[in-house]
Amino acid sequence: MRRTALALATVTACALASPALASPPPPSAGAWEPAPSQPWEVAAGERCDVAVRGEPLVDEVVRRVLSRHPDGSPKDVAYKGDLVVRVTATATGAFHDADASGSALVRYGTDGSQSWYVSGPVLVGIAEGKGNLPRGLYIVDGVYRMEISSDGHKSVTMAHGSRTDLCARIAGARP
Repeated sequence: MRRTALALATVTACALASPALASPPPPSAGAWEPAPSQPWEVAAGERCDVAVRGEPLVDEVVRRVLSRHPDGSPKDVAYKGDLVVRVTATATGAFHDADASGSALVRYGTDGSQSWYVSGPVLVGIAEGKGNLPRGLYIVDGVYRMEISSDGHKSVTMAHGSRTDLCARIAGARP
């Protein structure tokens, strides 16, 4: 309950800090709908030194489209719900179950860029030279903003929080 209240307060604060989001969403804003995560794999060296697979164990994430671009594509979307992802080193079977149950307000640019206003943990993957964090897989937890450029560069700006290096977690873990 406390996490939900904090998440709603953060999303509200972020919305009020952005002039385009200061007014309430239009009456045509959609209802909450499932936003399932898909299993994924990355080769050794892309995020971690070893090949890694991720698969949702718990996925109750929902989204609500708050506004749309003139072409009808989503512009501002709120996300919330429980998400636990098992991150596994494919060669050894070592794994870590990562809580990525944060809440976010995401603004999608027409050029493919994204601005995330987040409260709570989210799983973030960074490619070599494509972020202000080193290459890796992280659980970033707290209150923060993440900018993703149209070419995939990620910049995380923390207001308060921490990050957990999942590559390190599975490197030393036993299956």
